[in-house]
Amino acid sequence: MGLPLNQKAGYSIGHVLNDLTASVWFSYLIVYFHQVLNFNNNLAGYLMLIGQVSDALFTPFIGYESDNTKGICGLGRRKSWHLVGTISVACSYPFVFNDCIDCSDAPDWSKFIYFAPFVVIFQFGWAATQISHLSLIPDLTPDENERVELNGLRYAFTVLSNLAVFGIFWLLFIVNGSHEDNMGSQLTSVDAIKFRNLVFIIVGMGIVFSILFLFIVREPVQHEDAQIADGYSTTIEKSTVLRNRMTWTCWLKTRQFYQIAMVYMCTRLFVNVSQIYLPLYVTETLKLPKDSVAICPLIVYVSGFFASLAMRPINSKLGRKATYIVGLVFGIGACSWIYFLNEHNAKQVYGAVVLLGLGGSTMLVTSLAMTSDLIACNVESGAFVYGAMSFTDKLSNGVAVVLIQHLHPCVACCPSCKGYYRLVLTFVPGGVAVVAFLALLTLLPSKIGVRPNKVNPMKSLVENGITASSPGDSSDSEREPLLHNRPINSQ
Repeated sequence: MGLPLNQKAGYSIGHVLNDLTASVWFSYLIVYFHQVLNFNNNLAGYLMLIGQVSDALFTPFIGYESDNTKGICGLGRRKSWHLVGTISVACSYPFVFNDCIDCSDAPDWSKFIYFAPFVVIFQFGWAATQISHLSLIPDLTPDENERVELNGLRYAFTVLSNLAVFGIFWLLFIVNGSHEDNMGSQLTSVDAIKFRNLVFIIVGMGIVFSILFLFIVREPVQHEDAQIADGYSTTIEKSTVLRNRMTWTCWLKTRQFYQIAMVYMCTRLFVNVSQIYLPLYVTETLKLPKDSVAICPLIVYVSGFFASLAMRPINSKLGRKATYIVGLVFGIGACSWIYFLNEHNAKQVYGAVVLLGLGGSTMLVTSLAMTSDLIACNVESGAFVYGAMSFTDKLSNGVAVVLIQHLHPCVACCPSCKGYYRLVLTFVPGGVAVVAFLALLTLLPSKIGVRPNKVNPMKSLVENGITASSPGDSSDSEREPLLHNRPINSQ
C-alpha cells in the first residue's frame, strides 16, 4: 500500500521555513551587506563562510544524533530535531537582516562580531530541520518511486517558497518605493526597510507550515533491531536483515558514498553560487532596474517548479543518471548564454535564467533521489548520510563565496565589478557542472544502492532455500534486492 496522500502533503511542507530563509540568505545576504549596509566585501564573505562552516560542522553531528535519539514529547526522533531547528531559526534569523541594534554607526568589524552569533544559531537550526526532514524520506517509504515523488514534492515547495519570497519582495518594492527610486540599478540604505519587512513576513509564514507538518506527518516507529526485522517470517530472514545494517563507519568504507557526495556537492554549488550572484549580475553587470533582483530569481524558480513536477515520470523513463545529464545540459547552456550578455542585449537574461531554473531543479531533485537510492533500506543511519552530504555542500559553498569575495577587484563598487560577476556566473557554476559530470561517469558501471562489500540479502535467502518477494517485484530484474523492497513497520 502506498503512502497516504495526506502524509505526502504534510511532508512536502515541512521544509518551507528553511526554504524561505535560505532563499533570502543565498539570494540577498551578499547584496544586502554589499549595497544596503555598505559592508566590506571580505567581511561579508567571511560572514557567509561562518554560516556555511557552522552548518557543515553541525550536520554530521545532527545526523548521528537524529539516528540515535528517541525523540521528545512523543514526536519521534526526526520530528523532535525538526522542532528544535524551527525554534532556533525563528529566534535568530530576523536579527541577520536588521541593522545592528544600538551600533549602526560602529565599524564593520564590530558589526561582524554582532551578526556572527545569530548566523551560527540560524545555521544550527537550519541544519537540524534539513537533516531531520530529508532523513524522513527513507523512513516513510521503501518504494524508490515514492521516494522520488517525495523529493519532487519537497522541491516543488522549495520552488514555491522561493516564488513567495521573490513575489513578496517585488511587491515591497512597489509598496515601499517610488517608481523613480525603483528604476535605479543600485540598492541603498533606503531599501533596508524592504529587507526587514520581507524577513518578518517569511519567518511568520514558515512557522505556520512547520506547525502543520508536525501535526500531520506520522513518523514511523524507531528502527530498533527487532523492529527492523519485523515482517520477515523466518529467523534466517531476520538475521540477514540485521547483518546488512549500515553504521556511519560502514558508509565511510563505501565507494558510492563518496561518488554521490561529489555529485551532490557540485549540484549544490551550481544552484547556490548562481543564486547568490545573480542579483549582483543583473544590477551591476547588466544595469537592469533594481526590482530585477526579485524578478530574475522569480523566473528561475518558476521554470524550476515546472521541472520538479516532471521529475517522477522522467526519472522512471530515463533513470537517475540520464535525467541528471539532461539537467547538466540545461545548466551549462545557461552559463554559456550568460557569458555573452551585456547591457545591449540584457533582456536575453530572462531566457538564460529559464535554462538556469530547469537545469538546477533537475540536477538537485535527481541528486537527492540518488542519495535516497544509496540509503535504500538502511534507514537506521539515513540521517548520517544526509548530514555528510550536507557537510560537503555547506563547506564547499562557504569556501567558494570567500574566494569569490577575496578575488573581487574592489572593496566597494567600481567599474571592474561590471565584468567580474559575468565571469563568476559563467565559470563557477559551469565549472562545477563539468566536475559533476565527471563524477557521474564513475557511477555509470554500477547500480546505486548495491553494496558488494555487504551481504547480498537476496543471495543469502536463496542459498538457504527461502524465496520471498514483494508484490509486483518478481519480474523486474532492475529493482533493488529483496531487502530494499520489504515494507518497514510504521504507525
